Amino acid sequence: MVILNRIYTRTGDDGTTALGSGERRPKYDLRVSAYGTVDETNAVIGVARLHLAQAPVIDAMLGRVQNDLFDLGADLAVPQREGKAERLRVLATQVERLEQDIDALNADLAPLNSFILPGGTPAAAHLHLARTVCRRAERMVVELASQPNEPVSDAAVQYLNRLSDFLFVAGRAVNDNGARDVLWVPGQNR
Repeated sequence: MVILNRIYTRTGDDGTTALGSGERRPKYDLRVSAYGTVDETNAVIGVARLHLAQAPVIDAMLGRVQNDLFDLGADLAVPQREGKAERLRVLATQVERLEQDIDALNADLAPLNSFILPGGTPAAAHLHLARTVCRRAERMVVELASQPNEPVSDAAVQYLNRLSDFLFVAGRAVNDNGARDVLWVPGQNR
């Protein structure tokens, strides 16, 4: 259970923050940046959801994703250490659910013969922005996982990889199932 009755503590005034384990790290630490960018992804998804009144199924999917992203932030905020009590972790079942959602949305989309540009509808543009922030989070988490003594679960990396795919497909789905996609025309402005 989380209780937030006092928002400022002054403990971060020295440029450090506490991980979920209590360990203090600089605010620019890669682990802190990684879960901060996961949080940023969540915020951009929240903005996208403001434009989904006409797409309640996708809005519900994104609501689940936002909750999952808090799970992922908690996972990253408490490094997995041997011999320590198990904390909240992202699970393979969460990745599988994203795959099912991708397949369901993708079933109604025509195959692409070009890359698409972010745009079309406001919801699609925001979902593409969320996708790019998600890709940045994924790069940071993969870099974190490559560091000695910085454990990251495979499911955490997989979740972000799948989420960016989901956001791409969801962006196409809210673009009238791709009818309003803006296609890239290579060299158009030469």
